[in-house]
Amino acid sequence: MVHKPAWFRDGEVFVSYAPTCGINKDGEELYVVDPETGQRTDVIDDRMADDVDRLLAGLSPSAEDTRQWISRSHGEPFTAVPVYFDERPQREFEALLEGDEFEGWSSASLGELTTKRWVRASAGHGSPSADLRTGEVPYIKVSDIRAGLVNINPSNRVSSVVAERFWGGLDSGLQAWDLITPIRTSKNIGEFAVLMPGQERVVLTKEMLVLRAADDAPFDNFYLLWAMTLKAVRRQWGRVIFMQTNREDVGPRYREIKIPIPPTPDLARAASQAFRTYYTESQKIREAFLTYLAEDDRHHVFLSSVEAVEEAAEEDSEA
Repeated sequence: MVHKPAWFRDGEVFVSYAPTCGINKDGEELYVVDPETGQRTDVIDDRMADDVDRLLAGLSPSAEDTRQWISRSHGEPFTAVPVYFDERPQREFEALLEGDEFEGWSSASLGELTTKRWVRASAGHGSPSADLRTGEVPYIKVSDIRAGLVNINPSNRVSSVVAERFWGGLDSGLQAWDLITPIRTSKNIGEFAVLMPGQERVVLTKEMLVLRAADDAPFDNFYLLWAMTLKAVRRQWGRVIFMQTNREDVGPRYREIKIPIPPTPDLARAASQAFRTYYTESQKIREAFLTYLAEDDRHHVFLSSVEAVEEAAEEDSEA
């Protein structure tokens, strides 16, 4: 007869998504750090072991625990990644919607919004090999997405012929105010940057996700950015980013991220007005500065624009 321990439950799996297990990424012992002194203590940081101790003691999981029981039938598909079952981000999001300022609002996942065609989601164009990176069209890598902007690096560029091959046509298919985030090999997955006007003619590495609100959606890209930057939305990414070998990867699980949906377009516009003002006014200042630089060629100032990269390419060809 097969022995079943006292804690065993038929048809259920015990999952611990504790953040530490006593060893670090190098396989060495991980110690608790004293927050007041910033020094390591002699206590092993193993919160997974704490979860197991509570299981053996017969204690039921609480809302703040990093453990729970998952129902699973024999042969049923199972995502064997513990953090995927962490319900705390979802509870935090639900608590946000229960606030007075969200009365009458609903919610939807990115998957639901793309199915409804309120949001268009697309991947990056591709990753040209190093020997193809010579030309006048900027090539954007995941490291170029930071601080809410697409930072064009003049040293990374491809020719128009190569760009059009990766675009599958004569243009990139990108539009001003598109939202872009890395979806692989980055600690910044889920942090979105805005593609500013004048930056549309670029090649995005394939490890990108591009979101765009549809014309008939009850919100625009600035609202979408407002929603994606809410802390209760941002924290949801933690449960859908898995490690693929030694690289972060979100895959199609980005579709599970939920955002608030306002009852009217006017409320969407009002909620996101600060974001709209920041980016549109920044663009006006940027355009004025670019105009000045074009009229006075005595300065060498690189701004993150396609025109600047093309100018740099011309200077290289003349050298």
